[in-house]
Amino acid sequence: MSILNQKTINKNIILKGIGLHSGLYANLIIKPAAPNTGIIFKRIDLKEKNIIVPNLFNVSSAIFCTTISNENNVSVSTIEHLMGALYGIGIDNALIEIDNQEVPILDGSAKLYIEAINEVGIKNSDVPIKIIKIEKKIEFNDGKKTISIEPSKISLDIDFELKYENKLIGSQRNVIKVYESDLTDIYNSRTFCLYEDVGKLKEMGLAKGGSLDNAIVVKDNKIINKEGLRNEKEFVNHKILDCMGDLYLAGYKIIGKLICSQGGHKLTNQLLRKVFQDKKNFSIIEIKEKSLPHAFINKGNLRAIA
Repeated sequence: MSILNQKTINKNIILKGIGLHSGLYANLIIKPAAPNTGIIFKRIDLKEKNIIVPNLFNVSSAIFCTTISNENNVSVSTIEHLMGALYGIGIDNALIEIDNQEVPILDGSAKLYIEAINEVGIKNSDVPIKIIKIEKKIEFNDGKKTISIEPSKISLDIDFELKYENKLIGSQRNVIKVYESDLTDIYNSRTFCLYEDVGKLKEMGLAKGGSLDNAIVVKDNKIINKEGLRNEKEFVNHKILDCMGDLYLAGYKIIGKLICSQGGHKLTNQLLRKVFQDKKNFSIIEIKEKSLPHAFINKGNLRAIA
């Protein structure tokens, strides 16, 4: 089977754990799905109106995590790490069943999702992939936070910068090519927070399931977690993982160059909404062998959404 065709997983993946913000325990089953299904969430704790499609216009909250909701206000939150894993490894179609409102945080990264997908394997179809090609430069700014996306001939480049007053985190920047770079460090990078912000998050009713098992905590110039960092740029790499997951809500893989400084879930979603306001900003292309960018030949991935 060609790498140009849509993919799903070979068999069910079962994962379980606590939700980072809700503190609620959830069981998650990722199931194979037919071509052109896209990625779909199903709240199996509810008997009806329980289908939620990850779509940029279905984002109901982007505060500290990405939450999607359907027209009946049924939601699922903290989807970004799972979506980032599916984006990067190339799963186009999957049904994700969950019995609570928040995706388990697991170890705070996408590492366990990638390992599970690799264990069951990927199934190819005979249905071609599609991509979104950015045709015009689009920018969105929110004070010091900036994000833009512009045309690129062959890849999706993500150039991400974060800036913290905390000296240990400081300023970090990384640039990756999603379809060509080794994404191991991106997948393995965990969510993080400052020690002084933990109390504030809990006062907001968030981080109820947070612990040193699923988040890096920085106190002054020290990392509290005994194991330390998994890679030198783990802070910014986690932001790139989040960005990949949020970009997948566009529906297909994207060809373009994204540059972001001090952004997050909300800024990425605002950029996508601006892109899709005008059909002149993008085009959707069904990939054929002759027109395939070399990046996809080197490392096949992709998907479609409802």
